[in-house]
Amino acid sequence: MASQALLSNFLSQPLQKSHKTKFKEDMANSSVRVRFAPSPTGPLHIGGVRTALYNYLFAKKEGGTFVLRIEDTDQTRYVASAEDYIMRSLKWCGFEPDESPEKGGDFGPYRQSERKEIYKKYADQLLDEGKAYIAFDSSDELAEMRKKLEEAKSSNRQYNFETRGEMRNSLTLSEEETKRLMDEGAEYVVRLKMPENEDIVFTDEIRGEVIVNSSNLDDKVLFKSDGMPTYHLANIVDDHLMKITHVIRGEEWLPSAPLHVMLYRAFGWEDTMPKFAHLPLILKPTGNGKLSKRDGDKGGFPVFPLEWKDPESGNISMGYKEEGYLPEAFVNMLALLGWNSGTEQELFSLDEMVQAFSMDRVHKGGAKFDPDKAQWFNENYLRELDDNKIAETLKPEAEKLDFNSDLNHLKGVSKLMKERVTFIPQMLKDGAYLFEKPTEYNAKTVKKKWKDQSPEIVNDLAEKFRALDSWTAENLENTFKSYLEEKGVGFGQAGPALRLVLTGEGGGPSLFEIIELIGREETLERMEKGVSDLAKA
Repeated sequence: MASQALLSNFLSQPLQKSHKTKFKEDMANSSVRVRFAPSPTGPLHIGGVRTALYNYLFAKKEGGTFVLRIEDTDQTRYVASAEDYIMRSLKWCGFEPDESPEKGGDFGPYRQSERKEIYKKYADQLLDEGKAYIAFDSSDELAEMRKKLEEAKSSNRQYNFETRGEMRNSLTLSEEETKRLMDEGAEYVVRLKMPENEDIVFTDEIRGEVIVNSSNLDDKVLFKSDGMPTYHLANIVDDHLMKITHVIRGEEWLPSAPLHVMLYRAFGWEDTMPKFAHLPLILKPTGNGKLSKRDGDKGGFPVFPLEWKDPESGNISMGYKEEGYLPEAFVNMLALLGWNSGTEQELFSLDEMVQAFSMDRVHKGGAKFDPDKAQWFNENYLRELDDNKIAETLKPEAEKLDFNSDLNHLKGVSKLMKERVTFIPQMLKDGAYLFEKPTEYNAKTVKKKWKDQSPEIVNDLAEKFRALDSWTAENLENTFKSYLEEKGVGFGQAGPALRLVLTGEGGGPSLFEIIELIGREETLERMEKGVSDLAKA
């Protein structure tokens, strides 16, 4: 579209700090209300979650209100389970709205399908004032119009001020003919009558001043004969009636902003028009283009917050939650995809993000998604997570595997494993030896570390451990060291052999903490079994 080509200029120009200064000044005199307004046509992409997050952070920083509005005017693409998915996703992330279809509020309903009686009044207002008109053109007639423009090599192939006079609408038909067609139930749409050659000027709070000439825009459809508004009309009317002060949304909506400004102007609502801020795209890991589900499938990482099952195909797309990401880590990662605090700090709690957030630190250029960095965030949050909480998370999974699911045992597993894994579920896989005897022994370790004297060392240590009164890691380690000194044996001869019979591995967490955790009886059984198994190897 021509409007998109013109607007693309502003994606690469420097930030205009004067606009941001004014933005801050305006904040002191307004009661902030922002909205996240997704369409329930499928799962919520992480780009949408980030949009919701920035709206939430901005609202809370300014003491304002965060609204969730479901924009379900496109009934042909509506997916029944998508709305519930959106709400569950925000709840998992930890930034639920103040007003929503679930919570209600003073500006409801919060589903556009429940507000459709409202929109006709505003479409009629524009018709009565001559700012919109009724169009009866069929799809074939529209296709023929575009074909003629193409053959004429026109650079602007739109339904606009140049072509509307040749089409079948209330501007070219008589009032009687228009009324007759409507009375007969002819299908029609209401189009905005876009003026010719007017400069549409507005300030984007991230990108600065934007100027687009109205001649480059089409007469956009606002209302359909089925009684449903298009996104553009419903969006503007709802933002006005819900007293939205700031529209913070993705960059993909920047080409629509001039149309929305014209609608505010047409309704006479310019004084209460919200401020616009269009967020940068989240890019593929290569930095080349917008991140998509296909990129996630190809790279083996999620692009949705929660697992999504397609209701038609039954295909399942992975989610961050099910892949083992902590919501705090996921949110922290998203926050820094397009914003920074101006400091070296990378790890933020949600409250810290609220305090640090400001629109003038939101980037203009796209933010490249890094799957490795996403894992880095999870590792850092996991290390700080309380062992009791991790134990509770592990319990149902341990029960499925018929592992010891005692919370005290799982707490010990967490303490030993959380520095060594990226995700909580990995603790059960990588630390299986904390629950069951090894059935296999690392071949490389056996070859390098299991020597002729190893069985004797392990048997001697078993006798020493058996005699202990207090089964603690400290006592076990002291006993081990005393044995080495007594026998003149080096750690390299005894330590790896002992670890091998107990875990089947050549490395891992603190050996003596492992022994304390699995207990006296299990330890001695494993030592005996290991010596026997390796004798047969």
